[in-house]
Amino acid sequence: MRTSSYLLMLALLALVSCAEEPTTVTTTTTTQEVTRTGPAREVVVTRAPPPIRVETQTVAPGPGYIWTGGYWRWTGTTYVWVPGTWVVRPRVTAVWVEGHWVPRYNGWVWVPGHWQ
Repeated sequence: MRTSSYLLMLALLALVSCAEEPTTVTTTTTTQEVTRTGPAREVVVTRAPPPIRVETQTVAPGPGYIWTGGYWRWTGTTYVWVPGTWVVRPRVTAVWVEGHWVPRYNGWVWVPGHWQ
């Protein structure tokens, strides 16, 4: 009986040592405004974007909203129109700079819209 108790204890210790120690992960969500001088990764599109569509700007949903115009987004195979929308200004002095396509290298590069 004593031998079987020792074997049972050894078996339990062997199983416990096989288990991984739980890892404690602490996550913190931080939001910060990042200003960069250029895009981190540029995708050059060899086809020029279509002309900008003229959109009808609706009435602002409330004070502090800014209209951001629509733009042509490249999907990897074609351009699709993303309609304009109203967004809340992040601060009173913020100015929206529209996104735009820039001719570069042997094609076109998208510069996303951003707040200044």
